[in-house]
Amino acid sequence: MRIESSVTAISWIPSEAIEGMPKLPFEMGVAHYDAPPPETLAAGDLERLRDEDRYREANHLGAWIEVADGKIEDCGYSGEGFVGSTTFRLGSRSLRIPGVAFDLLQAEPEVSGDAVRFVQTVGGRAGFPAPRRVRGRPFMRVNSSTAWTTLALTIRADGTAEHELTGASSFPRHWVYDSDGRLAQKSGTVDFATWYREAHGEKTPWGEEDSPAFVTQAESALERQISRWLMQSVDAPERRRLAAGETLVEQGDAETDLYLLLDGVLSVEVDGEEVAEIGPGAVLGERSQLEGGRRTATLRARTAARVVVVPGELLDRRSLEQLSEGRADRMPVES
Repeated sequence: MRIESSVTAISWIPSEAIEGMPKLPFEMGVAHYDAPPPETLAAGDLERLRDEDRYREANHLGAWIEVADGKIEDCGYSGEGFVGSTTFRLGSRSLRIPGVAFDLLQAEPEVSGDAVRFVQTVGGRAGFPAPRRVRGRPFMRVNSSTAWTTLALTIRADGTAEHELTGASSFPRHWVYDSDGRLAQKSGTVDFATWYREAHGEKTPWGEEDSPAFVTQAESALERQISRWLMQSVDAPERRRLAAGETLVEQGDAETDLYLLLDGVLSVEVDGEEVAEIGPGAVLGERSQLEGGRRTATLRARTAARVVVVPGELLDRRSLEQLSEGRADRMPVES
């Protein structure tokens, strides 16, 4: 009997993720940020999204095992990688430059008792020059930096499977989809400055080094809907940057603002004990609106983070209740 499974990662450039001089083409409309990928993937979506210039690279790790009498007799890969093109707009004209795909890296399957573990790395360079100083030789690079993801997939003889995002470049954002094509996880941080200077040569999986990925659970579909509405509706919203270890809200404080977490990972603490972690895309702070205007938990930056401050009155009570109910299914408390 053949048992198949898969996991997919899409890497894309979220709004306002680029800093410094490289941001200018994006601000001028010559280059573009990517619209968020869909919440579910269907057959043919990776090819379609690539052709529409919707992502930088995609890693589809598919694999199979052959099982007879409860024993694994054979196994293999069935996945592939995609590297997108980059479209530049110059007035009424557009120019599309293809990316540079690196070799697909597939580790020898690890057979262990009743399970097999597969590991696959996909990545490449954006298809445009990016002259910059870099750390280490040759100290100056013209080619753009390398983006990648490394996925692991374990398939068991009983038909179950599990996946991991074991490594990824620090830029751009990486979304992970399960075998049914549902958004399941996200990389928690985006570090453009480090990536721009360091993601080349030996500091990539095609050299000698991968980078561990800080992975968080995907936020709810309602949060994604609200976050898109907030970014479009709030005029010049206040933004805050948090250093690792800095507190966003303190349990017991009298505050009613909401927060949209753009980037980074926050820990949730109740009575001094950490009870959960929250990643990008989450809309936070609704409990204070519903329970008398005081924070019910402390939110502290586990990594460097960016948030948008949103007046609490922008959301009606029913939306706040739905946020709270949806989060209760994924963590014990909220702020």
